[in-house]
Order: sequence, then C-alpha cells, then structure tokens
Amino acid sequence: MKHAVPLLVVLAFAGRADAQEAKKTFPYAAPAHERQVLDVYAPKGAKGLPVVFWIHGGGWQAGDKSDVQLKPTWFMEKGYVFVSTNYRLLPAVDMGTIVRDVAKAARWVREHIAEHGGDPDRLYVMGHSAGAQLAALLCTDERYLRAEGVPLTAIKGCVPVDGDTFDIPAIIEVAETRWRVHGLPASKLGHREKFGNDPAKHKDFSAVTHAAKAKGIPPFLVLHVAEHPDTTAQARRLAAALTAAEVPVTVFGGRDTTHGRINADLGKPDDPATKALADFLAAAGKK
Repeated sequence: MKHAVPLLVVLAFAGRADAQEAKKTFPYAAPAHERQVLDVYAPKGAKGLPVVFWIHGGGWQAGDKSDVQLKPTWFMEKGYVFVSTNYRLLPAVDMGTIVRDVAKAARWVREHIAEHGGDPDRLYVMGHSAGAQLAALLCTDERYLRAEGVPLTAIKGCVPVDGDTFDIPAIIEVAETRWRVHGLPASKLGHREKFGNDPAKHKDFSAVTHAAKAKGIPPFLVLHVAEHPDTTAQARRLAAALTAAEVPVTVFGGRDTTHGRINADLGKPDDPATKALADFLAAAGKK
C-alpha cells in the first residue's frame, strides 16, 4: 500500500551522558511508499560536514534503516552526518526498482542534507550484505545516480561490507555448482531468481561490469570476512576490476568475525575493521 509518510522526529540518547543523537525521518519520494523513507542523524550544530549514506542488508527481502547498531554515534563523533535509508523489497518489486529507490534516496540527500548540516558534495556510500551490492553498483554504474541528477563526483568514497554479489554470474555458478556436486537441493529463491533469472541482468547488476576508467568512480574500501570463501573471492574480484580501471581500492579482511558481526562491530573501540574504515575516511577526506 502506498501513502504519504509524515515527518517523524525521534530523539535517542547515545551511550555518553553528554551526547545526544538527533534522528529525523523523511520520505524521499512523493507520494512515498511506506518504505521510501530515510533517517538523518546529525550532530548538534552540524554545518558543512561530510555525509555517510548507509544502505542496509537483508537479502533484498528484509532489513530496515534502523539496523545501524553503533554507526550513527560513531560517525557523528567523528564529525559526519549519518543517513540510513530504506527501500522497497523483493518480491513486491524487482531488483531494478530497488536500485532506483536507493538512487532516489541519494538524490534527496544531495538536495536536502545541507539543511541538516551536511555537505552535498562530500558523500560516502556504504552498505552491508545486499546493501554492499547496492552501494557498489550505485558507485560504478553511473546511470542510476545520473537519472536522479546526482553526479558521481559528489561521491568521495564507497565502502561495501561483506557482499557476495559484486560479480553475480560468478556467485550463481559457485552456489549452483556447490549444490550439484554435494547433491543438495537448489535454493527456491537464489541469486539467479532474485536478479531476474536473465543472464544479461545478472551481468548488468554486477558492479564489476561497470568498473571503467575516467568515469569518476570514487575510491573503494571493501570490507569482508577473511574466513568466508565467497565474500573473500567477491571482494578480490571487485578489487581487481577497480584496479584495472585505475580506481583506488583497499581490501580489508576481518578475522575471527562473521557476516553479521563485521557489520555490528563497526564503531567499536579496537575493532580492526573500524580502524581500517577510519584510515580510509581520513585518506579520502584529504583528496
């Protein structure tokens, strides 16, 4: 059901007594579906701060913009405005609609984030799992942002976290081979079906397909679980495509962690992936 979404204002307290997170929820489409909304977290007195645009995971079928754990507090303390977006989900819409929803949310950020203390020309796109695929695609296939009037030059960095679908034909072949050789039943809704059951679409929704020179693709930090063979292989595959396109890329494999924990632990003191993220943002911010 589609309906207009009223403005919600929620105040939530961070862990420290002297810190307060201000979270405001806005629709990014008109009229807006109930999932075409995003949350803005801005430090008190924010002005001209860089902006993190976060895309949640959940297999393109689940998840919510509220699944951000420590990230809003950590980023605000580092001097960022943090935005977390929802998008419509499978099977109610197709994959192309999901990507276009995220691009529309990015357009809203570009047009309105200055009102909340953010700099629309300093955006960092990040996402976990399914959100990692969406983040990487948005930052390599310029058609989606261009359709919304957002130039790739406004994106200063991209951080996909433990994605396994930067090269969708590869993950389909790996998964289906694994089922076949081990005599396992095929998934009823695997990557082949999620991405449209059309090999051309599988390729087109893959970030590696669109990595190319002189497009303005931003620097990448690809975080992944070091012990997971699929996300490790996909991280290396994406890095190779970006390197061939002369795009700066850093790959960091988190050890002794899991698909969920590498995301949930971002923002924790002494977390290695968080340290890699802080180093990446510091370097990207100097360019």
